[in-house]
Amino acid sequence: MNPENTTPLRAVALVCTLTPSPARSSSQLLAEQTMAALAEHGVSGEIVRIADHDVKPGVEADMGDGDAWPEIRSKVLASDILILATPIWLGHPSSIAQRVLERLDAEISETDDEGRMLTYGKAAAVCVVGNEDGAHKVSADLFQGLNDVGFSLAPNAVTYWVGEAMQGTDYQDLDETPKSTAGTTATLAANTVHLVRSLKTAPWPAS
Repeated sequence: MNPENTTPLRAVALVCTLTPSPARSSSQLLAEQTMAALAEHGVSGEIVRIADHDVKPGVEADMGDGDAWPEIRSKVLASDILILATPIWLGHPSSIAQRVLERLDAEISETDDEGRMLTYGKAAAVCVVGNEDGAHKVSADLFQGLNDVGFSLAPNAVTYWVGEAMQGTDYQDLDETPKSTAGTTATLAANTVHLVRSLKTAPWPAS
């Protein structure tokens, strides 16, 4: 971490596993490792497993009675960094990850006094796990959606692990974290923090 730029930052990781707590989750594990890597750069935060909450379908900031999204949204808006963690299912992000993107779509119409989305100046990054190919495709899908709704993306803003095709090994079952995944997690954290701190110094122009 640059000793001349130690502004405290906050992150929230939205884990989009289909499995609610307290069941184990590879997506949760990689999100936890990513948050730990961010902590090395002065970032605090929390992890929210979306399957534990009643996030209604829709594209509004608040879908009415019982909708858990407004509280989760407040955590996103209070953070500098959004981490979106998803498994690969049938070659795509999970349906829960897609729902999160759909709910974030409401941010397009929410702007500050200078016409910028409230997500401007925030950075996003992605965690992907699966026992089939497709991590690049899944991250590309999520990157496009996150960028559409105003988040900035640092270089190498994804960390992932995929197992051998047509095998049943999960990331959470590995004896140790592969060096390649640990390396991409560290790079994601360093680059994302650098981007956010740079944007605090030089914000995006008015729209």
